[in-house]
Amino acid sequence: MSTVPPPVRPPAQGVGGSGGWGGGEHIRALLEALKTVAVALKEQSVPFALAGGYAVYARGGPDSRHDVDFVITEEDAPRVLQGFTRRGLNVLEPPEDWLFKVDHGGVQVDLIYRLAHHPVDADLLERAEELSVDSVHMPVLSATDLLQSKLWALGEHKCDLAPVLTIVRSLREQIDVDLVTRGSTGHAYAEAALFLARSLDLLPAASTDSGAVTRAQELGQDG
Repeated sequence: MSTVPPPVRPPAQGVGGSGGWGGGEHIRALLEALKTVAVALKEQSVPFALAGGYAVYARGGPDSRHDVDFVITEEDAPRVLQGFTRRGLNVLEPPEDWLFKVDHGGVQVDLIYRLAHHPVDADLLERAEELSVDSVHMPVLSATDLLQSKLWALGEHKCDLAPVLTIVRSLREQIDVDLVTRGSTGHAYAEAALFLARSLDLLPAASTDSGAVTRAQELGQDG
């Protein structure tokens, strides 16, 4: 059963009790960094999308705006790096081989081109939806892809289900359940997380879900 995303409601009250996108000094610094990088990407006409906690918040989810993440394709990364350098932005290249960072006034923004070992591709970016983020319009990852990226990141040493359940609970009407189920097939931790979400009545069963549910049930019985 695929769902049609409903209109996105305005962000909930912000940090610091000011409502909307506003908040304390740190939140304002994060927003300024977010908007600066987004405008720089738009000026280069590079396909991109807002990801992470800000994308969840932009789609009407809870306030989890601790850092700023964007996604781009790996093939566009060199061009983006050069464009940022020409613009005078402070580009940082960490040892990780799946992202680079931009420092803006002490706030670091992540530019990610691989999500949990899955490369960012044109299809992912095409599914993003243009939304207003503190008065700047930019592509924002779909709720389905936000959930899928969290599920892919689960593993033996990273198995915190709270962020997964938060996205499911707050954005479930925007999630394509069939697509997430197919994308999680064969990933034991992702399948188990979806089984838990359904057991809590946070997600409906997918039309293609019988195999995934069976495997998740077997995992629970084995435990």
